[in-house]
Amino acid sequence: MSPIIQKLRAELIENSDEQLKKSSQHFFKEEIRCYGIKSSTVDKIGKEYFKTISDIPKTDIYDLCDELWQSGIIEESFIACHWSHYVHKNYVPEDLMVFERWLGAYVDNWASCDTLCNHTVGDFLEMYPEYVTELKRWATSTNRWLKRAAAVSLIIPARHGLFLTEIFEIADILLLDNDDLVQKGYGWMLKAASQAHQKEVFDYVVSKKAVMPRTALRYAIEKMPPELKARAMER
Repeated sequence: MSPIIQKLRAELIENSDEQLKKSSQHFFKEEIRCYGIKSSTVDKIGKEYFKTISDIPKTDIYDLCDELWQSGIIEESFIACHWSHYVHKNYVPEDLMVFERWLGAYVDNWASCDTLCNHTVGDFLEMYPEYVTELKRWATSTNRWLKRAAAVSLIIPARHGLFLTEIFEIADILLLDNDDLVQKGYGWMLKAASQAHQKEVFDYVVSKKAVMPRTALRYAIEKMPPELKARAMER
């Protein structure tokens, strides 16, 4: 174990709370491993420790992220996500393979998935938009987290009005998926896209509403005006 990770873990353990550890499980259907630490405290600790490694090569930072991911502890996964995002100005195309490997090998809950995808993968795609087509491959995976990642990686870009064509293509691939976390993921993606493209997303939802799971549909129209929501919910 690297010395920096050893010190970081000692501080996380010091800040753990048994009551919060028990209550954290309520947010997840699958069993998670956690210390029981407030997100704000995890963020603060992660930032402080990143200052001590910010000048080392990005590949070394990714190696440290790997150590954190390997623990299987959710707070450590959050710090790994933050550290990989702190170096976003230095992303290169090959980094997407690193992020995909983390998703496939380590991610085992929606919170770790979303924390990695919303910012790390989302920023990568805004920097290298030609790689958005890789998400369609993720969407066809048998891994639920890669499927969710295909959608939630586009949340931030969607709010910026980007990738509308690909958003609809990914929604088409995931449309009939039985996994509620995948349904919520692509519904959230459509909701984010509706902030810049309300009419287009509304028309898409209406065209699919006969088959779209209600979970996804409700997420997709959440930010729309009441009259559009009512029309979208009509059977």
